[in-house]
Amino acid sequence: MSAYSLRGLRWFEALSGDAKPLEGLPASLKVADTRLGEQTVRLLAVVADPDSRFPRARNGEVGLLEGWGLAKAVDDAIDADRDAVNKRALIAIVDVPSQAYGRREEALGIHQALAGAADSYARARLAGHPVIGLLVGKAMSGAFLAHGYQANRLIALRDPGVMVHAMGKASAARVTLRSVEELEALAASVPPMAYDIDSFASLGLL
Repeated sequence: MSAYSLRGLRWFEALSGDAKPLEGLPASLKVADTRLGEQTVRLLAVVADPDSRFPRARNGEVGLLEGWGLAKAVDDAIDADRDAVNKRALIAIVDVPSQAYGRREEALGIHQALAGAADSYARARLAGHPVIGLLVGKAMSGAFLAHGYQANRLIALRDPGVMVHAMGKASAARVTLRSVEELEALAASVPPMAYDIDSFASLGLL
């Protein structure tokens, strides 16, 4: 069994059908233009790349290549549809376990790469592109902020494998000086501390 999730890739394949993925982007980024019903859409998904030159971004994390790649894919759609009456929708298929944590990422400005992606999504929304975040797996930490959180609408599968949080359980336990078990007990009564999608939905963001 692989160490990374295939949820994002499978949903991208299912929604894109026979559409050919765009070229010139990192292997960890799947982007395709297609039609859903009467709407032209651009699908965007961050997927695992076991051969990435950045070891901390091989399991679907959003790192340098992914952040700048998302920014380029979204900016290209903004430019292409600048004079269009009906601008294509952007669907961010979200299955991201984290941003990429590493010394090289920090030294090369991962904060700028992820900010670039978030900025592009925000500018697309303000330019009239419907932006939808489709949560099909994990939506964690800075990765979710860069890919999906700028959407007009967030839609999620009601499934135990769909989780939203600022950090993983082990990290959150260390930061709050609790055990994972204590953290889970606290989450039962404090929805923002929980990971499950029903708790996230109770905050009114879905």
